[in-house]
Amino acid sequence: MGRLFGTDGVRGVWGSTLTPELLLRLARAIGSYFGRGARVLVGRDTRAGGHVAEQLVVAGLMYEGVKVYLAGITPTPALQLYIRDHGYDGGVMITASHNPPEFNGIKVLGPDGIEVSREDEKAIEDIFFEARFGGSDWRGLTSAPTSEPGVNDYYVSRIAGSVDSDTIRRLEARVVVDCGNGATSLTTPLIVKAVGARPLTLNCNPDPSFPGRQPEPTPESLEHASSLVAASKAVMGVGHDADGDRAIIIDSGGKAHWGDRSGSLLALYIHEHGLVNAPPRVYTAVSSSVLVEEFLKPAGIEVVWTPVGAVNISYAMKREPGIAGFEDNGGYIHPAHQLVRDGGMKTALFLEMLARERGDSSSLFSRLPQYYAVKRKVPVGSREEAECYVREAEKALAGLRLITIDGVKAIGDGFWVLVRPSGTEPVVRIMVEAREPSKAEELAKNLELDLSQRCAPAERGKASSP
Repeated sequence: MGRLFGTDGVRGVWGSTLTPELLLRLARAIGSYFGRGARVLVGRDTRAGGHVAEQLVVAGLMYEGVKVYLAGITPTPALQLYIRDHGYDGGVMITASHNPPEFNGIKVLGPDGIEVSREDEKAIEDIFFEARFGGSDWRGLTSAPTSEPGVNDYYVSRIAGSVDSDTIRRLEARVVVDCGNGATSLTTPLIVKAVGARPLTLNCNPDPSFPGRQPEPTPESLEHASSLVAASKAVMGVGHDADGDRAIIIDSGGKAHWGDRSGSLLALYIHEHGLVNAPPRVYTAVSSSVLVEEFLKPAGIEVVWTPVGAVNISYAMKREPGIAGFEDNGGYIHPAHQLVRDGGMKTALFLEMLARERGDSSSLFSRLPQYYAVKRKVPVGSREEAECYVREAEKALAGLRLITIDGVKAIGDGFWVLVRPSGTEPVVRIMVEAREPSKAEELAKNLELDLSQRCAPAERGKASSP
C-alpha cells in the first residue's frame, strides 16, 4: 500500500497530486476513522481552493455520519485550541502550511488538538486504500454542517490572558507583524493589541496568491519586514506561515533569527521564571543547531533530540513533560498553553520576555553562541537514493558524535552537519553550521560532492564519464 501522510499531514499540488477525487475519498476515510456521530471541527487557511476542499471534506465526513462544524478561515493552533477546550472528537485543518501557493492539503487533529499519531495516520490510510467505508442512507443526510464563528475570538482572548499584559503595556512597544497573507491576518494583529503593544502590519490582508512573499517565513523571505522593524524602531517583528503555527522572530536591529535561536531564549526564560510546572527539559528536532545544548545545558536544562516534525515533539512531551518544544523553522510549543506549536502564543510570550528583561531583542539574541548556517537541497530520483545519502554520510562522518534518529547528525568541535531525506519533497537536505562562515560553506560543498559521487545512480555516472 502507498502512503498519503508526510511529515506534517497530507499535501499536494492542485490538479496533480491533489484532486477532488482524492480529497473526497480521504474525507470518507477520516469520517470512518472518527466514527458515526463524532463531532468534528473543520477549518482552513487562505489558500486557493480552500473553499472547494472544505466542501469536499464536509461531504465526505457527513456521508460517513459525522457531525460537522465549520470554523472558516482560522490559524491551525486556533482550531486546535478550540477542539481541545470545547470537547470535539477531532478536527480537520485544510492547509499546506508553508508550501508554495499551488499546494493545499489537510491535517487530521485528535480530541486533544494534537495531530493524530503516526499509528492513527496509518489506520486512516488503511481505510482509504481498502475502501472500508461505512456510508449513510438518506436518513443520515438530513442535517447541514453547523457554523462555529467564535474560534478566532476565543484564541485571541486565551493568549492575551496567558501572558503578563500589564508588563508588556508598560514597554509601549511597536511590533512589526508580517502575516504572509495567511490566516494569522485575522488573529496576530489582534493578539498584539490585546497584550498591550502596537502592531505595524505587513501582508496582513488574506490573499490566496500570497502576493507579499512566499508562505514560508525565512530570513530571506522576511527581508521587507526586517527593514520595517529597523526603520520603525520596533522592539521586534514576527513572520508567520500560511496557517500560523510558525513564528520567525526579527530582532530590533532588523535581523531575522531561525526558530532554534528564539526557542532557546524562550526556554531559558521559562525555566528562570518557573512559568511551566515540568522538569527542566526541552525537546527539539535534530534539524536544530547544537547551540541549543551549548546555551541551555549550563543552566541545568536537558535537551532531547527528536525526529523532524512537530507531531513528534508533541507526543514526546505528552509522554514525558518538559518546559518547551521547538524547531528551527519557527515552531514553538508552550505546554502551559497547548501541546502544539503556536505562532500567536510564541509572539505574545516573546513580548512578555522582552518586557520583563527590560532589554532590546538584539541584546537578547547576542547572548547565544554564534554559528553560521548553510542549508542545501539535493534532488534525488528515488527513496533508495535518499537512503544511500544517509548511509554514506554515517560512514563518512564516523568518529564524530552521531545522532541517527532521523537521518544522521554529526557533531564535531565547533561545527555540526545533518543529512536527512525530506518528508515533503524528493530531495535530501544537507545542513551545516560552523563558527566560521567559510568553514560552513566548505563543509557543505565537500560533503554534498562526496555523497553525490557515492550515491549517483549507475546510469548517471556513465553519462558523466568522458
